[in-house]
Amino acid sequence: MEIEILKNSKNKYGQYFTPEVIVDFMIDLADLSKNSKILEPSCGEGIFIEKLLNRGYQQIDAYEIDKTLANEFSFVKYESFISAEIIEKYDLVIGNPPYIRWKNLEDELKFELSNNQLWNQYFNSLCDYLYIFILKSIEVLNDSGQLIFICPEYWMNTTHSITLRNYMVKNGYFEEIYHFNETPIFEKVTVSIVIFKFVKSKKTISNKIKIAKYFSNQKLTPSILESLKKKCSTVDAEYIEVNQFLPNSRWMIHSDDLKEKLFKFEENCLKQFQNNLYSILNQNRKEFHTIGEICDIGNGLVSGLDKAFQIHSNNLTELEKTSTIKVIKAKNLIPYTYGEVTNYIFIQNIIDENILRDQYPNFYNHLKDYKSDLENRYQYNRSINYWEWVFLRNFNLFSKPSKRIFVPCKERISNKNYFRFSFVESGIFPTQDVTAIFKKDSTKESIEYILAFLNHPTVFDWLRCNGIVKGNIVEFSEKPISSIPFRKINWENPLEVELHARISKCTNDYISDSNDQILVEINELFEELFNIK
Repeated sequence: MEIEILKNSKNKYGQYFTPEVIVDFMIDLADLSKNSKILEPSCGEGIFIEKLLNRGYQQIDAYEIDKTLANEFSFVKYESFISAEIIEKYDLVIGNPPYIRWKNLEDELKFELSNNQLWNQYFNSLCDYLYIFILKSIEVLNDSGQLIFICPEYWMNTTHSITLRNYMVKNGYFEEIYHFNETPIFEKVTVSIVIFKFVKSKKTISNKIKIAKYFSNQKLTPSILESLKKKCSTVDAEYIEVNQFLPNSRWMIHSDDLKEKLFKFEENCLKQFQNNLYSILNQNRKEFHTIGEICDIGNGLVSGLDKAFQIHSNNLTELEKTSTIKVIKAKNLIPYTYGEVTNYIFIQNIIDENILRDQYPNFYNHLKDYKSDLENRYQYNRSINYWEWVFLRNFNLFSKPSKRIFVPCKERISNKNYFRFSFVESGIFPTQDVTAIFKKDSTKESIEYILAFLNHPTVFDWLRCNGIVKGNIVEFSEKPISSIPFRKINWENPLEVELHARISKCTNDYISDSNDQILVEINELFEELFNIK
């Protein structure tokens, strides 16, 4: 099926061209003879074709939807691989397929997919263009044929790609996966990238998948890739072997020991009385208690320009002193506690600049230096005076006279193995770089217990494996926090009640006196709690 290219389109086909060093590495992963039949389903500029020809492979087919690319190769078919009627079977499909979310697809591509039998059988409008490239590539492989692709990692664990994952489990197995976290491979692409080798087969020849994980943000070189292939020991790499992936599950490229640890953790958080029929029908779906069940969660207030509202002067009028709020920024959060608190200008119900100047003279003199920048803030479809905050989301929640837990809304974990869930007194507010957690009135567990639970090392492991992770950044907006499994207390069990009290006390002690031995005791108490049958 031919699709015309729109002029002035901006990467409408999800094209990210593969560096030569990566192409060489991927070809080296293949087990081929010189007469093997090879397919490149989206050849782009033709770098894979060029490298394969240089190595003496002649039986190559290629597809490319963009007629302006790879014109030096006479055998390239300028039509959509997705709609092409392909009778031939191949020993290797290799390349860099396009990745475009459905919502970002051009209308003609959506039309093509909506009329495609494979797409309608396996996918829907919540799926990525990438998925059908993987699935159809497997369809056109010979038995024992190999699929070697470079692509983002996200399809391995998102809900909407489960049909693709189930298809792959049914039709073959993985030999190798190379995981590049924040390594710069493609220009302006910041998601985690994987290179995988998949073998089409009704029988699983290998029970284990060899995985190499590379953590450096250093540009890849032939020597780095060679060391990863040879599993050379380095501080920037980790090598593990995991069992073949299972159907109806997220595919976690973590050690089996860690998977077992997280399985036991989730078992600890399971709801005790699940509907038996529901459990039978959904054997792979766990129903556990969550933080969202026991807490209210809100993303911080948006000033639109924090530096303009931060006020450090001690020479304020009495009215001005009552028109400030205390704020803790993400950079000042520490596990269990926090550092500096900043005063912010917070004026409501002033509609005239003259009133601001007359009644809040120090505020006026401070804010006028930022007036131009404040007036150019995003206005959220409203007309906002320059002295006002642009979005007071969750203000009523934050105004509650109760203790709260703050956490940075984004946390980099490349250089640490903990998150910063921090205990904060009432009367202190979060801005947009912080998410706040409040114990619900109906929750019996103490906020100190909840705080200690969120800072537990197993919760860190669960979130880096199951949270919203982009590169080395873990996101902490309302939804991902709500999904964290939670170990509720059985209040009819005296031992659990006692452990809850001891954990709460230890947490208070640590907030008052940051003695690391107290953290050791907290973790030991949780281990005792987790092991109660």
